[in-house]
Amino acid sequence: MLFKDATTEEIELKMQESWMAFHQYRKFPLSKRATFMRTIAEEVEALGDELLQITGEETNLPEARLRNERTRTIFQLNSYADACERGDWLEARIDTANDDRNPPKPDIRKMMVPLGPVVVFGASNFPYAYSTAGGDTACAFAAGCPVIIKAHPAHSKTSEMIANAIMKAVEKNNLPAGVFAHVYGKSFEVGKSLVMHPFTKAVGFTGSFTGGKALYDWANQRKEPIPVFAEMGSINPVFLLPGKLTESAPELAKTIAASITLGVGQFCTNPGLLIGMEGNGLKEFILALGKEIKNSVPAKMLHSGIATAYKEKRKLALAQDNIELISDLEVEENAEGIPTIASASAHAFLNNPVLHQEVFGPYSLLIKCKSKEEMLQVVQHMEGQLTASVMATAEDLQHYEDVVEQVKNICGRFILNGVPTGVEVCLSMHHGGPFPATTDSRFTSVGADGIKRFARPLSFQNWPNEVLPDELKNENTLNIYRTVNDHLTKKIIE
Repeated sequence: MLFKDATTEEIELKMQESWMAFHQYRKFPLSKRATFMRTIAEEVEALGDELLQITGEETNLPEARLRNERTRTIFQLNSYADACERGDWLEARIDTANDDRNPPKPDIRKMMVPLGPVVVFGASNFPYAYSTAGGDTACAFAAGCPVIIKAHPAHSKTSEMIANAIMKAVEKNNLPAGVFAHVYGKSFEVGKSLVMHPFTKAVGFTGSFTGGKALYDWANQRKEPIPVFAEMGSINPVFLLPGKLTESAPELAKTIAASITLGVGQFCTNPGLLIGMEGNGLKEFILALGKEIKNSVPAKMLHSGIATAYKEKRKLALAQDNIELISDLEVEENAEGIPTIASASAHAFLNNPVLHQEVFGPYSLLIKCKSKEEMLQVVQHMEGQLTASVMATAEDLQHYEDVVEQVKNICGRFILNGVPTGVEVCLSMHHGGPFPATTDSRFTSVGADGIKRFARPLSFQNWPNEVLPDELKNENTLNIYRTVNDHLTKKIIE
């Protein structure tokens, strides 16, 4: 099947339809948006095993992984629909008037309102959960925004199948057709046209730093700049403190090796950097980790582009001065996804920016520190990360308190005695982090708080009750929580 890049005329038509749909969809009650999202979940599930087969052919992902990811995607749609209906994300605030005050206090009511059409770029490594019907799409629909999906060229057939499922949900719920659009495009020009279009009001992206930064720059070159919520990768450092290594080096090695090689290392939360203190504990860990890696199996990567990039970046990393190969596999030259562990001194890491770069795949670099002060320097030279992990005993946490505090400043999710792979979909999850991990560390792309990315606050001052949005009316017919005169309540306003 041949997928052609969308033309300028096609993009213009879809954006016009999306803009028109926005002015209808934004007024739909929360319950109707939620029903629409639940219908999408049903339609995606109804695609059955045919969807899994096509996606497997396009991505090399095993069926078990795809089943799990489809289940997660359906869960996201349903859970974000529930959150949409609960209305907590609206952050409704009401301060009633006080005519007896001098000067009189006005009636002021505030809530989040949708931004407008959202362009979502499908991710290469998550064909379901971060693509056509993924988290960004679900959050935008919950917020009251139409969605324009740019299919990822690595799984265009999958994207088309799911797009058709969404269109069925649109029809079943009698929504305006422009509430959802689907376009193809391998060239940067398609993406640029979508981002630069005046009717686009926000962008969701999961992918490389190069791609995300390009979208961010285009968005800020517009006459009206717009927010780009780009997740752009991370090396997810894991700090191995001495007490924990002495206590359980072999167990740590087994756990970390499994995390590094999970999904052929093709997760944004892959632990690409390990930092430890020189000593017997680290030596034991290195030996155990090397054995675990040698027992792993290389596998095909998602597509040829990712496989080529991994080979090139792995080769570049291993070619740097003062790099020692701890373990890889002796395989044929053209093999994909070769699990690899290398090491370097803290001094080498601090003086070579190449060693700071993500190698997207089953690769990790272990940094050996001679002192706590050197470990602090390593942290201070790190860029923003999605996650950071600390493997530590209670005594380690006390002795390395200053290191722990510094690590906290560079990440969006701070993990104790656990690996970063595995992102729970729940309200307390923060899947984001300081630049360059994302373009805005205040927001998450996982969990219902992600809805807030596609909405903005609007205050209503001195408006009569009968013309206010239902969310802010005295009667609270939606039965949502609101902060009324500084008290969180569901009560009506007398």
